[in-house]
Amino acid sequence: MSNDSPWHFLTPTSGDPSTGGEAPSFSVIIAAYNVASVIGEAIDSVLGQTVQPHEIVVCDDGSRDDLASALVPYAGRIKLLKKRNGGEGSAKNAAARACSGDFVAILDADDLYLPCRLEALADLAAARPDLDILTTDAFLEVAGDRVRRCYTSDWQFETGRQRAGILERNFIFGHVAVRRERFLAAGGFDETIRWTTDWDCWIRMILGGARAGCVAEPLAVYRVHEDSLSAQRARLVAGRLQTLEKTEARSDLSRKERGILGETTSRYRRELALLELRTALREGRDDARARAFLVARDRSFSVRVRLNAVAAAILPTVAGRRERRRTREHWIGAGGTHVARN
Repeated sequence: MSNDSPWHFLTPTSGDPSTGGEAPSFSVIIAAYNVASVIGEAIDSVLGQTVQPHEIVVCDDGSRDDLASALVPYAGRIKLLKKRNGGEGSAKNAAARACSGDFVAILDADDLYLPCRLEALADLAAARPDLDILTTDAFLEVAGDRVRRCYTSDWQFETGRQRAGILERNFIFGHVAVRRERFLAAGGFDETIRWTTDWDCWIRMILGGARAGCVAEPLAVYRVHEDSLSAQRARLVAGRLQTLEKTEARSDLSRKERGILGETTSRYRRELALLELRTALREGRDDARARAFLVARDRSFSVRVRLNAVAAAILPTVAGRRERRRTREHWIGAGGTHVARN
């Protein structure tokens, strides 16, 4: 933490925290696809910052709703781009190329910045000018209720070993501010990836020498929806595996880093196998018993998981009823958040 800052900074142990610099400028970008009903609140949260952004760039990614009308009140205060639908990564790349600030600060159209977020990020950037990726903690909100913070004892921001840490998991909360020139030099977001485009980008940047820092206070609101990308667990995990397989093809990983990458890949393959088994049981599919036997035989799973899989293989109908009951009772959103159904 800098001497005169009210914020708690989590930063890499390497680098000189005492070598401060001037606060950079921040261009806030918002990718917009069929978000006319919510984007105004997101823009208002940026305009209400204690430190104003350099600019706000909204990229309309081929929306089919009346986004234009929703943006009329902000004429002259935002820059609007329009493009054919190409996905979230494509829209964010286009917005980043159109910016002129030192950092590109990302905000999803249905989420919010709390009033001091840009101020805190500016303080962090000034205290540690060696950082290229900045984020903060955030509140996870479900149906208007803030259910928990983003960072917990189970998911923490990595400071001491960021190269290894980014291969283990994406430890960077998604509403980042990233140094624009370095982001574009790294190729921006991979537009062929849908589910884990942010993790892929931070892997490439950190392995390329970038450093990340975090303001430990919750200064954003991330709204968790059942129909969001992060709630579609099996596809999300499959996307993580796609990102890991892409990373595996790199030539600059050490032997130890390849070992870490292999362990992470194995962990997500196990998670995907369980998710696919539960889906097969829930839907009463013919392959449910075979999937259960595969899990039961895999010694990398815990004894408890394997015993449950044996039971599912013997009585798939009973196990299917249990899975359907669980689905009726709750769903799982971002960060593994269990949300009870009312």
